[in-house]
Amino acid sequence: MDNIRNVVILGSGCAGHTAALYTARANLKPLVLEGHEPGGQLSLTTLVENFPGFPEGIQGPELIENMRKQAARFGAEYRLGHLDKADLSQRPFFLQVGKDTILTRTLIIASGASARWLGLPNEQALIGHGVSSCATCDGFFFSGKEIAVIGGGDSAMEEATFLTRFANKVTLIHRRDQFRASKIMLDRARHNPKIEFLTDTVVDDVLDASKKEVTALKLRHVKTSKVWDFPTSAMFLGIGHIPNAKMFQGQLDTDADGYLKTTNYVFTRVPGVYACGDVQDRRYRQAITAAGTACMAALEAEKFLEEQGQ
Repeated sequence: MDNIRNVVILGSGCAGHTAALYTARANLKPLVLEGHEPGGQLSLTTLVENFPGFPEGIQGPELIENMRKQAARFGAEYRLGHLDKADLSQRPFFLQVGKDTILTRTLIIASGASARWLGLPNEQALIGHGVSSCATCDGFFFSGKEIAVIGGGDSAMEEATFLTRFANKVTLIHRRDQFRASKIMLDRARHNPKIEFLTDTVVDDVLDASKKEVTALKLRHVKTSKVWDFPTSAMFLGIGHIPNAKMFQGQLDTDADGYLKTTNYVFTRVPGVYACGDVQDRRYRQAITAAGTACMAALEAEKFLEEQGQ
């Protein structure tokens, strides 16, 4: 059947574009569904200095656009929209995108993970200008500054500890006086002289959107209702990510937090279905590792199709 796709790629972040580039160059004519966050996490980033090949750094949206153009040059087709429903029990695989039905022989899931945000009035306006969900990506920009980390679990402790490599002081703000973090992670943070704890406290807003930089947090003590401005140069969210994999619940294996489980880096339990990037990587969450696993997924999809005589 001519209307059956060889490859459909879910997601248009670093992983999606890389998978598109490799499968397009293999003349597989991939279709990329751009998802509900076109461009992925990189599109929310300002300067990217740790992606190889850019000695002066590159803006995140520009890097993503370059990847898209490169894949499109070799014949990758892009379509706006996100997956509403999938049936991986039939072959070819059945995908529902809006009112359209798409059939595909292989599927590469590169749908990423969305950062958990606090939902503050000025939070989104300051992403990339002092509000961040990735200490590894953005910590360097706040060398010698005083910054804040929000959260009470292992992610927050890990982010706070890592950020002490750069910041003069890290204040860890948590809404309760008890922590979800494991004892070893909590002890490590508590014994770090650069980390201070502010408990029973929530963030009501982040300032100052008019200056396009973080200058302070508007804090509120949950027991006394006291409100005050807390000067800081950055706010790092350590409250985790949400993998964009709900549509595969019951069809593919996931861990307790919903990340897709893979074997040999990119294989799911359904032959012909591969997962790459942040949707299956809760540990590294870097553009370069997303690109690496996407390359693997693309090569495996190509090999699978060859073995199927396609």
